[in-house]
Amino acid sequence: MAHTVSLNVNGQGITASLDDPETPLLYVLRDDLGLRGPRFGCGLGQCGACTIHVDGQAIRSCVTPISSLKPSQKIVTLEGLGSPEAPHPVQQAFIDEQAAQCGYCINGMIMQSAALLSTNKRPSEDDIRQALAANLCRCGTHLRIVRAVKRASETL
Repeated sequence: MAHTVSLNVNGQGITASLDDPETPLLYVLRDDLGLRGPRFGCGLGQCGACTIHVDGQAIRSCVTPISSLKPSQKIVTLEGLGSPEAPHPVQQAFIDEQAAQCGYCINGMIMQSAALLSTNKRPSEDDIRQALAANLCRCGTHLRIVRAVKRASETL
């Protein structure tokens, strides 16, 4: 039996029809809405590639069942954070610092960083490292990522 859910994604009201209400939000975002910012990494909520914001909080969409969300909650993905014409300060800082190498982790790094900066406008380097500790990057661009978050904090 199909389960219909209404969501607010990147400022747009959407309705999805799912066979299973426990379907991870990530699958709806990618498969039904065609959003490519959040990525499937581990499927266990441990790597951060699927990070999005729900009401301003960074969450792992791969382990968030669609049924746990309310229509009033605001879901923001990387695509809704900023645009190519007007990137969010964190997105611009990541570009300026060339913080992406392969790019797979960058969605999670940017979304986690934006959530941090929404509550802590001037984080220390230690604050940044702690906030990003659960986001995995295999390429080793950690120093550039930390510099990018610091740069973004200076422009907010």
